[in-house]
Amino acid sequence: MIKSMIRAGIIGGAGYTGGETIRILINHPGAHLVYVHSKSQAGKPITSIHTDLIGETEMLFTGDLDKEVDVVFLCVGHGEAKAFLAQHSFKADTKIIDLSQDFRLHENAAYNGELFVYGLPELNIEKIKKANYIANPGCFATALQLGLLPLAKAGLLGDVYTTGITGSTGAGQSLQASSHFSWRANNIQAYKTLTHQHLAEVKESLSQAAGKAIGTKLNFVPWRGDFTRGIFVSQQMECNTPLDELITLYKDYYAEHPFAMVTMDPIHLKQVVNTNKCLIQIEKSDGQIVIHSAIDNLLKGASGQAVQNLNIMCGLDETTGLKLKASNF
Repeated sequence: MIKSMIRAGIIGGAGYTGGETIRILINHPGAHLVYVHSKSQAGKPITSIHTDLIGETEMLFTGDLDKEVDVVFLCVGHGEAKAFLAQHSFKADTKIIDLSQDFRLHENAAYNGELFVYGLPELNIEKIKKANYIANPGCFATALQLGLLPLAKAGLLGDVYTTGITGSTGAGQSLQASSHFSWRANNIQAYKTLTHQHLAEVKESLSQAAGKAIGTKLNFVPWRGDFTRGIFVSQQMECNTPLDELITLYKDYYAEHPFAMVTMDPIHLKQVVNTNKCLIQIEKSDGQIVIHSAIDNLLKGASGQAVQNLNIMCGLDETTGLKLKASNF
């Protein structure tokens, strides 16, 4: 039984990740959402932006900060989190979970005399338990890493060739040419070919899992998809290990991690949308393996993983408030 509620605040609550974090926290049995900060929407009802929350909350967006909260979620744009923390301070024991990319890499992790811990529970759960500051992983990065971490730990990584497709919410709420309905509908496109910004954090995590700097080449072609949310990734590499041994390797690695699930059956996107799950399937043919992984980019790829990290940091069951079921229709 939870003895006291965790007092939480959200900075940047008007966007997609802010909205998903609100949705989880107002239904979280161990958390009390104290305020949702937004410069652009201050004074307006949260439901005027996040209309899915009508009947769930009467809260208003605020332009003020309550610096006495136990945890702050930074749901702001890339580059904005570091700037926000340079301008605002919180009490010494306030935990900070940043959903931007500002603190994810080792070289950028320092803050307030400490380091942001990279918040991938399937890699860093023991560090997360002791952390005050969390850098939440990127959405594509989460899907790529969960597909490759067992291989990295076992020293089996070769050069990897990856294709991944993401929904339009991955681009954020601000309109741009490639996020309009008329552009996305019946359309797909490759973008940031071989140069995606998440590759750097993926390589750092794989090196950590391997216990040394890896020489593996990560060749990644991301795609914009004709749907709103979800990520599906397929990663191919040469591997001589028998398939049954690989399946055992993966199941053993993720045995204590409730949201990473290995299956022999073909996976598809609808199994994970609206959940904090990552489904993983491995196929093998002619000395080549393909690891498929699927997540919801706004949940396991963002807000769900952020709350998962909150649970771990505060000593709660990892799945608290996150037992969400996908809709198969």
